[in-house]
Amino acid sequence: MTDKTDKTKLFITIALCFLVALMEGLDLQAPGIAAHGMSADYSLDKLEMGWVFSVGVLGMLPGAFVGGRLADRYGRKKVLIVSVALFGIFSLVTTIAWSFGTLLFARFLTGVGLGASLPNLIALASEAAGERMRGTAVSLMYCGVPLGAALAAAIGLLDFGAGWKLVFYVGGIVPLVIVPLLLLFLPDVYKQTISASTAVEVPSTKAILVEDGALKKTLLLWVSFFFTLMVTYILINWLPSILVGQGFKPSEASIVVLAMQLGAALGTLLLGVAMDRLPIWAMSALVYGGILISLACLTVAASLPTMIGAGFLAGIFTTGGQCVLYALAPQFYPANGRATGTGAALAVGRIGAMAGPLVVGKMMVLGAGAGGVMLASAPGIVLAAISLLYLSSLKKRPELKASMV
Repeated sequence: MTDKTDKTKLFITIALCFLVALMEGLDLQAPGIAAHGMSADYSLDKLEMGWVFSVGVLGMLPGAFVGGRLADRYGRKKVLIVSVALFGIFSLVTTIAWSFGTLLFARFLTGVGLGASLPNLIALASEAAGERMRGTAVSLMYCGVPLGAALAAAIGLLDFGAGWKLVFYVGGIVPLVIVPLLLLFLPDVYKQTISASTAVEVPSTKAILVEDGALKKTLLLWVSFFFTLMVTYILINWLPSILVGQGFKPSEASIVVLAMQLGAALGTLLLGVAMDRLPIWAMSALVYGGILISLACLTVAASLPTMIGAGFLAGIFTTGGQCVLYALAPQFYPANGRATGTGAALAVGRIGAMAGPLVVGKMMVLGAGAGGVMLASAPGIVLAAISLLYLSSLKKRPELKASMV
């Protein structure tokens, strides 16, 4: 292929993956934005809302692992298309749920689709860009997630008569429009370079995650993913409700969330570019030091302007740091096991993302304020930083021979 052809494929891949990431971010933020109206319609208490937040993340756990595994066998493109259709359909189903149980069911299957799409987005962007620009490419793609979340916050400020359901209408219809674009235009670099057959032979899951010195790297990645996503999803899901509980209006809470997601978009781009230039240990100090500072700022901020600034700072380092992990994970797995390894790390991260909102829901029922929530998050961030620092001293792995699952 010519250099011009490679650049064209890279641009198309990043652009289409960005659109999917945009809708993924909107769907991830949607329950937090819709929480006030949703809880009123279904008469849900804070603990039940914690389940609404967390069940979608629970669905992302098997979605991420299975989606990554299938992508290593059959190509990223096919699995991504099915995933996008799945979370689009069940975002729409969320609007017609007739009970708490069917609401949870719709959010779970939305989560499965969201979870399966992300390792494919990461792998597609990473493989299209190559080693030299991997961090930049992944960050350009992934900045769609915070921008989508910001779009959800902006929708929360609007009222076209649909109430809390409006954000789910957008989050369902637009992904279904994107599906034919993926089908027609998305290149599958992995499928082209690894094999032209119907199914690609890949190493076993055990070989990818555990054998030949992989276990230590896998566990360190998992610790970093778990605690980073835990804090990120606490803020995504509970920050609006925490702010309303502190006396802010729902519209003011949406403004803070919007600021947080705009900061997240900026942080994703800046930290992604920095990752191609700085060593991993420096990125770890920058990201996790920034998260701890932003949590402290959210705890002490009292006025709307200072809370907007604290939210913006938190977005830079939580979601931006999450993107750093997404760009880093593929580097520690071979090409024929990259989506499996990344998907497994994402699945573990989703456990943290699910546990965080549930724990905070329980804390809120017991009367904990913003300070208690932020303070409880700090030890996990320290553990994540230590794990990533240790990971920076370990080398990447060579290609693995194919084996049975």
